Amino acid sequence: MAIMGILLLGVISYQKLGIDLFPDLTSPRIFVEIKSGERPPEEMEKMFIEKIEAVAIRQNGVMEVSSISRTGSAQVTVEYAWNKDMDEAFLDLQKALTSFSQNTLIDALTITQLDPNTQPVVIVGLSHETITDMNELRKVATNYIRNELVRLEGIADVELSGVEENEVRIDTDPYKLESFNITVDQLSQKIQAYNKSISGGTITETGLQYVVKGVSLLQQKEDFEKLIIGYASPVAGSTTAEKSATYLRDVASVSFSNKEPVNIVRINGVRCLALSIFKETRYNTVKAVEDIQKALGSITKALPGYKFTMVTNQGTFIRTAIDEVQNTMIIGVILAILILFIFLRKIGTTLIVSLAIPISIIATFNLMYFNHLSLNIMTLGGLALGAGMLVDNAIVVMENIFRNHELGMSAKEAAIVGTAEVGGAITSSTLTSIVVFLPIVYIHGASGELFKDQAWTVAFSHFSSLFVAIFLIPMLYHQFFKKKGMQAPKGAKFAGYGNFISRILPHRWLITIISLVLMGLSFLLVPYIGSEFMPKSDSKEFTIKVKMTEGTSLQRTSSAISSLEKMVKELLGDEVQSVYSRIGPSTGTTTSATAVYEGENTAQVKVILKPEGKYAASQVTAAIAKWYAENPQFQVTFTQDETALQSILGTQDAPVVVEVRGADLDVIKKITKQVEASVKDIPGLYNIQTNMEGGYPEINVQVDRFRAGSYSLAVTDIVSQVTAKLKGENAGQMDKEGELRDITIYVPKIGVAALGDMIIKNGTSVIRLYEVAKLEQTVAPTEIYRRNQTRIGKVMAELEKNKALDKVIADVQAKIAPIILPADYSIKVAGEEQKRQESMSNLRFALLLSIILVYMVMASQFESLIHPLIVMLTIPFAIVGTILLFFILGQTFNMMALIGIIMLGGIAVNDSIILIDRINQLRMTGMEKRLAISLGSQQRLRPILMTSIITIIALLPLTFGFGASTSLRSPMAYAVIGGMVTSTLLTLLVIPCVYDLMTSNKPMKKEE
Repeated sequence: MAIMGILLLGVISYQKLGIDLFPDLTSPRIFVEIKSGERPPEEMEKMFIEKIEAVAIRQNGVMEVSSISRTGSAQVTVEYAWNKDMDEAFLDLQKALTSFSQNTLIDALTITQLDPNTQPVVIVGLSHETITDMNELRKVATNYIRNELVRLEGIADVELSGVEENEVRIDTDPYKLESFNITVDQLSQKIQAYNKSISGGTITETGLQYVVKGVSLLQQKEDFEKLIIGYASPVAGSTTAEKSATYLRDVASVSFSNKEPVNIVRINGVRCLALSIFKETRYNTVKAVEDIQKALGSITKALPGYKFTMVTNQGTFIRTAIDEVQNTMIIGVILAILILFIFLRKIGTTLIVSLAIPISIIATFNLMYFNHLSLNIMTLGGLALGAGMLVDNAIVVMENIFRNHELGMSAKEAAIVGTAEVGGAITSSTLTSIVVFLPIVYIHGASGELFKDQAWTVAFSHFSSLFVAIFLIPMLYHQFFKKKGMQAPKGAKFAGYGNFISRILPHRWLITIISLVLMGLSFLLVPYIGSEFMPKSDSKEFTIKVKMTEGTSLQRTSSAISSLEKMVKELLGDEVQSVYSRIGPSTGTTTSATAVYEGENTAQVKVILKPEGKYAASQVTAAIAKWYAENPQFQVTFTQDETALQSILGTQDAPVVVEVRGADLDVIKKITKQVEASVKDIPGLYNIQTNMEGGYPEINVQVDRFRAGSYSLAVTDIVSQVTAKLKGENAGQMDKEGELRDITIYVPKIGVAALGDMIIKNGTSVIRLYEVAKLEQTVAPTEIYRRNQTRIGKVMAELEKNKALDKVIADVQAKIAPIILPADYSIKVAGEEQKRQESMSNLRFALLLSIILVYMVMASQFESLIHPLIVMLTIPFAIVGTILLFFILGQTFNMMALIGIIMLGGIAVNDSIILIDRINQLRMTGMEKRLAISLGSQQRLRPILMTSIITIIALLPLTFGFGASTSLRSPMAYAVIGGMVTSTLLTLLVIPCVYDLMTSNKPMKKEE
């Protein structure tokens, strides 16, 4: 009944568990973004960034501060230690930067915390069969669709991209304005003065109170055209002639039209709106997406003619990834049960042992629910990795009961004695499997955060399996076989192994030396395997980020992206499912890590390939990169879109990044170009770029203070008049069709040559700009990058899929070593390599600590310091198998593979524990050492083979499949499979010999 209660609660817990792609990771970064007019990058850096960095780097727990300064905007990234409370850090930083938010020179200062959930769960395109006006689509999207979606449970926000808004456009004629002696500023003041609704107090009469309102709102085009903006004499210079009114229509034309869009969105080449739908943090992604899809279905019925096109859907991706892990786990469990049946040859006994898997997994759901874990590819991956091991304890108990029953004991006696004999050994082996995860829980950093949930899941499931093996298996065995008397079921027998061990024990030195030599030789293969940070994976989605020459207008960028869209279609033909383009900067409040890079000259093209297609993303991106390598106007970078993991772990840059540090931008640029030239011929690198490309074209207006003073002009007068004549001016808003529309005064666009002839007025005086200022054409730096308060230049390169990161980095370091650097300048390999070294160092520490903990657990089990050392030999033997398998398959070591090796440290020793535990038990009965070794080995051969083969077979499905979950879990599975094969073979061959070598021949005393 207790088991039934646990199962019932487990099923309820499972239904309440959230479903997501990854564990709830709080990325330890805070972004500070500032905007300040059109200030050049160097001014942004000097005035704001240096001061903000100085404040940020003094905050508690800050690991690194980096920044990017661009024309008019800048972003500071403050990176904290992974164990820092980010809510506290956010409030502390906000408090420290209060003085900046009150700075009148800063237009906007936003402080945001990057959360992987800030990725929209769904991006959907909105179009209409006949309506092509983006303003009309915007009205429907804003007033109806957005409201319907935001009302759904768990939906935080809906952002629109590609919208256009209607405005009142007043196009002025500068010559007419000049002839009527009216400035743009005066025109704006007149329009605002006539476009008002003002309360004028109250009047009380006969007990009624009347509110007096002065209403003078402009509503029609004619209202604007008939506005009197001044009076002019029909006779020039006459003071006696009657003055006539000057109307707005005399100096400008009025129209209702759409503003220039901030960005443009196209799906498959057709202009549309994009709705980016965001969910609330911690809300179930899959459920949120299902609700969105239902709502969109209802909206489509309510709005005939409107069409929704799904671009990205995190819910489907997560559901696919989760289902894939679940399916591989189920396949693994079925295979494990088949192997059990082959060994036990009875349906009854196979069923008893097989029950351990579902009971352990369902019991684990209870612990997951109460520990606030979610179902994600890491927790389910932990269950899938441990599925084969969940029956290990049950197999050992069942096999020992089985053997005692075969020897003539009753079912009840066999169950009691059999469980008691192996109880200590399986408790010890379970503890070793769990204890290897303790260091992971304590590791601070990306690897620790990512694997913490998996560690808990494996620990919970192993504890559950131990409980099932000790309490449930003996009871079920007794119930099943109590009526069958002394007749025990017949299982597979492996006669002759004990004799084989007896024959090789005299040659124990030779076997041990040969094994150690082979182990040493295999470790020599490690340098040829290579390593990387995260496993590379291919998906059917990727994004092309395009950056054109600074200063390129939105329309020109749009036409260039149109040609890119056509090229992608031609290159891939029917392989393309959809192409989604967003030209221009992102809109809305959600600040992504890359938002600061975006402008009118940038675009993102998301290409979604057909799932059944023959091409993978990496092949297509390499082809497109070669296509654009010859075109200097384009700077193209690629990202694969299957997972938010890269942005969480902090590797948004290209895989290979070389940083040049120093103070002078010109010197940094020169060294950066040298580095770029050095690395361009390295095989395996493509799409090599620097951040020191051509900058934003500028015209510096250098005001001559002496000349300006002689005309009684202040610098601010000149700047404000130049700004008004170049940018126009906002003249308030008007209410039309229930919406407030901007009233904007436009001035004709002028060329660079005409800027010097611009008229500057001071009362009745008319001065040309060239008379009071010198004009100089320059190029501003595109962006100024800084890391830890030092300027840096970057060389970035993409890495081919079949190349190991550490080998390419070694080539890069060899190529850049001869570069002679001035004093106070340095070159450093950063990016993914930095993260790789960090995670490898952390995980090596975890491996060492887990081995020590495993030794401690075994020392307490065996009450000996020698016996655990014998068992520990299986760990290097296991690592040999991992090295050989990775070498044969051409795989590289990465974070996932190292986690697999750490797991292996706890799993590989299990076979040796039950073998040595049995030999010791036999010796305690007074048996001679070598006889105990051969008999103990013979008796434990069957459970060792069963547990090892089942663990390996259950892991095999994890190595197959496609997508993010496969690329993440397969290195772990490979590491464990390779290690289990060699550790099992060497346990059966070498451990008996080493035991004979390292233990005394004296009889062991039986414990009281």
